[in-house]
Amino acid sequence: MGSDSTIKNDKQIKENVKEVKKKVKKERQVENAEDFLFKRSIPVPDDFVKVQGIDYFQPSAFNMNAKDLVKSMRTTGYQASSLGKACEIINEMRKWRGKHISELSDEEKTKGKFDEKGYQRTTIFLGYTSNLISSGLRETIRYLVQNKFVDILVTTAGGIEEDLIKCLGSTYLGDFSLPGKQLRKDGMNRIGNLIIPNDNYVEFENWINPILDRMLIEQEEAAAKDPKFLEYGTKSFWTPSKMIARFGKEINDESSVLYWAYKNKIPILCPAITDGSIGDMLFFHTFKKSPKQIRLDIVHDVRIIDTAAIEANHAGMIILGGGLIKHHIANACLMRNGADYAVYINTGQEFDGSDAGARPDEAISWGKIKADALHTKVYVEATVAFPLIVAATFASKKPKAIRGSSRL
Repeated sequence: MGSDSTIKNDKQIKENVKEVKKKVKKERQVENAEDFLFKRSIPVPDDFVKVQGIDYFQPSAFNMNAKDLVKSMRTTGYQASSLGKACEIINEMRKWRGKHISELSDEEKTKGKFDEKGYQRTTIFLGYTSNLISSGLRETIRYLVQNKFVDILVTTAGGIEEDLIKCLGSTYLGDFSLPGKQLRKDGMNRIGNLIIPNDNYVEFENWINPILDRMLIEQEEAAAKDPKFLEYGTKSFWTPSKMIARFGKEINDESSVLYWAYKNKIPILCPAITDGSIGDMLFFHTFKKSPKQIRLDIVHDVRIIDTAAIEANHAGMIILGGGLIKHHIANACLMRNGADYAVYINTGQEFDGSDAGARPDEAISWGKIKADALHTKVYVEATVAFPLIVAATFASKKPKAIRGSSRL
C-alpha cells in the first residue's frame, strides 16, 4: 500500500508541476504579447508634423480660397500632403533670387533668366502631354505662358496640333464607355471622355497646308541665296520650335498656347513633332511637292533646351504626365548636374521600370535632379491637381498687368 501511495503522490506532484509550468509559460506568453503590443516609442522628434485635417467648425474653413485650402491639405496626409508640398516647391522656385545683374560679368549677364528688377531667377521648364491640351487644362497652361510664368515648354505633337485645332473647332465632353465602333462610324474621335469631331482635323488640314506651302518656298529661296545653306543656323532649315512658333503666329488667336508662346518668345520644344496629325500633313505634303520637302533640324532644338539648362542660374521642372516630355526636360537638366526643384504630377507607377512611373529619387541617381533639390511626386491625375496648384501659386494673386484681351 505504501508503495502504491508513494507512486500515486509522485504522479500527482509531476502533474501539478506540469500544470504550474504550463501556467507560467502561458503567463510569460501573455507578458511577451503585452510587450509586443505595448512597445514603448522613442521620444517624438521635434520636426514631426501633426496630422490635421480641415476643421469645418472654424469660420475660416468656409468659402476658403485655393491657397488656404492647399495649406490645410498639407497636413492631411497621403496625396493631399504631396499636393501641398508641390505648391511649396513651386513657390520656392519662383521666389529664389541670385545676384543683381550689376554684379555680374559681361558673359554672366547673357546667361539664365532675370526678374524685372535685374536679379537672377529660376528658369522654369514646363512639360505636358497632349491629352492635357485636349482637356480644359489648356486654359491653365495658356495662362502661365501668357503671363510669362514659365520659360521653356516641352510637349508632344498632339500638344501642338490640339491647341491649334481648338481654335478651329470645339472639343466636347463625352464618356469613357462610348463604343469605339459606333464613334468611328459617326466620324467622332474619343480621347478618354472627350469627343473631337473628325471634321476638326479636316479643318486643320485646310488651315495648315497653305502654311506648309509658304514655309517650303521660304526654305528653298533661302537655300538658293546662301551657298552655305547646309551649315548650322541658316534659314534654309526649319526646326520643330521654329515651325511651332510660325504656327503660333499664323493662328493669331488669343485662346492659343502657341500664340502666346510666339508672342512672348517662349520656345516650345517637340522632339516628336511628326507623331500625330502634323506628321500626317507633312507626309502628304512631301508627295504633293515631290521631290521637294520641308526639312526639320531637331539637333538645333536639342541645343536650345540643353543650353537653357546649362546656363540656368537655378532650374525648376514642372512635369505634367510622363514619357518623352518628362525625360526630355530631365535629360537637359543632367547637363547642369541636376535641377534644383522638381514637381512630378502623374499616376504612373515605377514597378514596370518605365521613366513615366519613375519617382524623382531615380532621377537623382542619374544626376537629372540635384541630391539636395526640393522635389516631390503627386500621384494624382493632372486635370485634378494642376488647376488647384496653379490657383494656390501662380494665380494666388492677380498679376501686376494681365496680358492680352480681357475677354479671355
